[in-house]
Amino acid sequence: MIKLSDKAIESRLGSIPEWEFYDNALHTDFEFDNFKDCMSAMNRIAFECEALNHHPEWTNIYNTLDITLTTHDANGVTELDFKLAKAINIIVEVEEED
Repeated sequence: MIKLSDKAIESRLGSIPEWEFYDNALHTDFEFDNFKDCMSAMNRIAFECEALNHHPEWTNIYNTLDITLTTHDANGVTELDFKLAKAINIIVEVEEED
C-alpha cells in the first residue's frame, strides 16, 4: 500500500462523512443507543476488518465507539483505510436503522 499525501486525503474526506484526518490517521466516533447496539456494530465491523485484513485502533466506552484508521506498514493513510472507513459507515448506518 502506498501512503496518500495530505492533499489526497483531504480531497477524499468528503466520501466518508463523520471522519476527520489528523495525527497521520483517519478518526471518527459513533454514539449508539446502548452498549448492546455498540457491541453489535463492533462485531459486524470486525468481520469486514477480517475480510480486508485491515484492523482499526478502536475503543468503546458504554455506547460510544472511537475508531482510528491508519496503515502501519505505510506509515500513514492509504486507500485501504478509506475502503474500511466507507464499509464502517455503511455498517453503522444499518445499525442506526434497527
